[in-house]
Order: sequence, then structure tokens, then C-alpha cells
Amino acid sequence: MNITVCGGGSLGLVCSAVLSAAPDTRVSLLTNHPDQWQHLISCSDPEGKCYQGRLHAVSNQPADVLQDADWVLLCLPGFLIEETLRRLRPHLGHAAVGSIVSSTGFFFFAHDVLPPETPLFGFRRTPFIARVAEYGSKGLLLGYKPEIQVATEHMADCEAFRQLTERLFCTPTVLLDNFYEASLTNSNPILHTGRLYTLWHDYRGEALPRPILFYREWTDEASELLIRMDAEFMKLLDRLPQGSHPIPSLLTYYESHDAASLTAKIRSISAFQSIVAPMQQGPTGWVPDFGSRYFTEDFPFGLRFIRDLAHTHHVATPTIDRVYEWGLSVAQTH
Repeated sequence: MNITVCGGGSLGLVCSAVLSAAPDTRVSLLTNHPDQWQHLISCSDPEGKCYQGRLHAVSNQPADVLQDADWVLLCLPGFLIEETLRRLRPHLGHAAVGSIVSSTGFFFFAHDVLPPETPLFGFRRTPFIARVAEYGSKGLLLGYKPEIQVATEHMADCEAFRQLTERLFCTPTVLLDNFYEASLTNSNPILHTGRLYTLWHDYRGEALPRPILFYREWTDEASELLIRMDAEFMKLLDRLPQGSHPIPSLLTYYESHDAASLTAKIRSISAFQSIVAPMQQGPTGWVPDFGSRYFTEDFPFGLRFIRDLAHTHHVATPTIDRVYEWGLSVAQTH
């Protein structure tokens, strides 16, 4: 099994280590910084299990790492997906092309860039919580997701693919019914963008003495906006093919019934307590970081596709439109 991983960040490192540790696999890596990588790589999980393997090839040139590839797995931020697919296309051969997470536009870009018969696969969410311990050699697998949900297209044997994914990623795997189920989510593209809008849509340059806690200091204003955005998102889903793994509303997901109960629930989640809003320290205090991944990823490569699909299917999304246009404008002006 020849696998090419694209991307040398935390997920690229951890996935490369896990996949190369599996029997009968050969993993190569496409990265912008091949000179900073060791061929022997590893990662460990919280129970002390260590995955260790050897990279077959490491390069910044697709031709060097795609020879005989069976899978190509993108572990990339949204803004790199389209460009990388264009670089990969001349060298793909028979490979199935997939993404470790699909909510930043993978299927939409793949449909535009790759030949229509290309086998595709995309995970709804990442299978691991991953961090870098030593760049290019050691990763941390901080947690496994309960299951992998993956959508496929043009796959010759979907069940064989499912079983192989389950074995390679050491995680129960479920096949989704269509690519919309993997591509659309009301998580980061709505949760993050709605919160950012209520934090800074009327920002005038003032600095704060400390960074804002993104979830722990959640407000009813953010919950009310979130509920309106999510209602528009649900109307869009009603126009699209409904699979057997429907996306729950945010109120359902967070076991809430109104803005106040949603605020209380989000504030109480222990894993979210220390997460701060995207901010940076300036000469007079803490100010928004409009160049953070929250802005460069969640607006143009998350909320964008929800908005575009809604317009295509004639679903009115006035709240989503307002938030999306604000997010793009502040990112462009800063």
C-alpha cells in the first residue's frame, strides 16, 4: 500500500507516523520543507502507545513522492487545497485522493480540478487530535475520535476501502452517503464566525488588558446570532440530498433549547475553558488577530461554501451573508 501524505503540519506528521507504522504500507511525504524532515518518524498517544515508521521519500516536488501511489491524503489548510490539487493532477496515476477533513472545500475543489472519474474520499472530521513535538520527526497523538465518518466517490469497492481505513487509522469507520455530509458542518464555519462577529463587528481599534476567553466568556448575543445562522444552514440542508447521518442543529448538539441555555452549555465545556480568542499583544494591550486561521480559514474556506450553496439553491441566508461579508472585509483590510 503506497500512501502519499501532503502537508507537514501536526496532522501530516501524526498521520504519516500512524500510517507508516502499519504493516505493508509505504509512506511518502510532500512538504515545503523536506530538508527539515527525518526519515524515521514517530508519535505517541496518551496511553503510551508509540507509532514509529520510516518515510520512503520526502520532497517538495509531486513527481518525487507520487510514483505508484494508491492513496494521496491531504493534511492541509483550506487555502492550500486547490493549489496542491493542481500540482498533483499530472502525477496521480490510479491514486485515490482524499482529505483528512472535508469542511474546508476539498470536494468542491476536487470536482473542479481533477478528472471526473478520480476516486475521492474525505473525512467529516479529523481522526486525531494532533500536535508537533519536534518538527519533522516526532508528533503527539493527544486523542482519538470515537469513529471516522468518511464520504467516497468513484471508489471501486467502498466496503474494502472502509475496512482498510479502519485498520490503518485504528478507529471504527463509517461510510457517509454523499459528499455534502462530509463537506458541510455547523461547527467551525458557523460557530467560530458567529462568535467572531459578535466580538468585533463594531471594533474601533481599542486594546484590552488580556485576551478574551473564546468559549468561557461566551455571550447570549453570540448564542442568538448562532441560532439564526444555524436555522439558515438547516434550511439549506433541507434542499440537499439527505443521507443517513444528518447534521444535528447546534441546539440539539449542545442539548439546549434557547440562547441562554446554549450560552451556559458552551461556557461549561471543560475542554474549552482555556481557549482564547484570536488575539495578539500590541504596544498598549491585546487586539484582534485578523490574520489568524479563524479568519483565513473559517470565512473563505468554511462559511463561503455554505453561503455559495445557499445562493445556488435559492435559500435566503441574510444572517450568514452579513457575517461572511464582514469577515472577508476585515481580513482584507488588516
